[in-house]
Amino acid sequence: MSESQAILERWCEQVRQCARQAQKLGLRGGASKDFWGPVTQPVTPLSTRSYSGIISHEPSELVLTARAGTPLRDIEAQLAQHGQHLAFEPPHFGPQATLGGAIAAGLSGPARASAGAVRDYILGVQCINGRGELLQFGGQVMKNVAGYDVSRLMAGSWGTLGLITEVSLKVLPIAPGQASLCARGLEPTQALDLLKRWGTQPLPLHASCWLPEPHSQLVVRLSGARAAVDAAQDILSRDIKGVGGHSQTLDPDTAAAFWEACREQTLDFFDPPDDRSCLWRLSLPPSTAALDLPEAMLIEWHGGQRWLWAGPELAPRLIEVASKAGGYAHVFRSQCETARGLGSQPAATVIRISRDLQQQFDPHGVFDTGRLGF
Repeated sequence: MSESQAILERWCEQVRQCARQAQKLGLRGGASKDFWGPVTQPVTPLSTRSYSGIISHEPSELVLTARAGTPLRDIEAQLAQHGQHLAFEPPHFGPQATLGGAIAAGLSGPARASAGAVRDYILGVQCINGRGELLQFGGQVMKNVAGYDVSRLMAGSWGTLGLITEVSLKVLPIAPGQASLCARGLEPTQALDLLKRWGTQPLPLHASCWLPEPHSQLVVRLSGARAAVDAAQDILSRDIKGVGGHSQTLDPDTAAAFWEACREQTLDFFDPPDDRSCLWRLSLPPSTAALDLPEAMLIEWHGGQRWLWAGPELAPRLIEVASKAGGYAHVFRSQCETARGLGSQPAATVIRISRDLQQQFDPHGVFDTGRLGF
């Protein structure tokens, strides 16, 4: 028996033992996202770090398969050697971030609105369910078949459906043309109006970020064919000038550093203003206008994702505003343990479906740590 097979067998037995003893397992990769979601149950920790390594990478087929404990930085380095990348730009939030953790968290980076979410790139998943069974879903190719796409259910499940052991992903070539423009002299309403206008045009708009005061700037990334990017730069610059703003093209190193800081939440905006404030994430339709809130906001995903710092006492107001706009709000980070998990509740139908799925994958509640908050 190989070392990898021995690890899987040991994990399967550990899950079966927890099921027999009514214990719960807390799954952990690089522990880089422990800040998200309260774990409300006592758990036995299980680390995936020992199950690491890239199993296969077929550059011509745009497919990579790796074990769950593989560091994201190793995967990105491997892809970069072949001019490829993970298009959904998963946030690391720490140097030890793993592939399994990125899939379980289901978080996407600045290009989410244009390139798609984590789940859109999952081809197949191997996992251990709550019965201690090693299961395989999907494969290494995109298929148009009937039935449930079970492998994609793992994206955003936060370890509540099973232990992810192996993942196959679709990867993409890095676009030959890229440029980032920084626009100043715009109000948030003007920035959102411009993003809405650009979204209706055939422009290679890839990512956007509005920074509030003291920066008050809109940074936009274009990505695609060189000719298309060059033409789009002229259009965006003209439109920005037309509403009274002015723009400049960032040099490649500055642009790369900015988008990494945006993805990893190391921009100044993400520094807690005090020890009571919570970082709220509002997910809204991109066409939503500027919100009637006094707190300064950082706006991403062409208007679809908005961040702000506010105390837990403002939860009812933020939930109400997000709900009226057709979205939801929740605490993403907080120094206060009691504030974690605050936010909009999913619709009753979503909760019912989620609980049914948990019952099918994990009938003994081995992975039911309460991290999803319902």
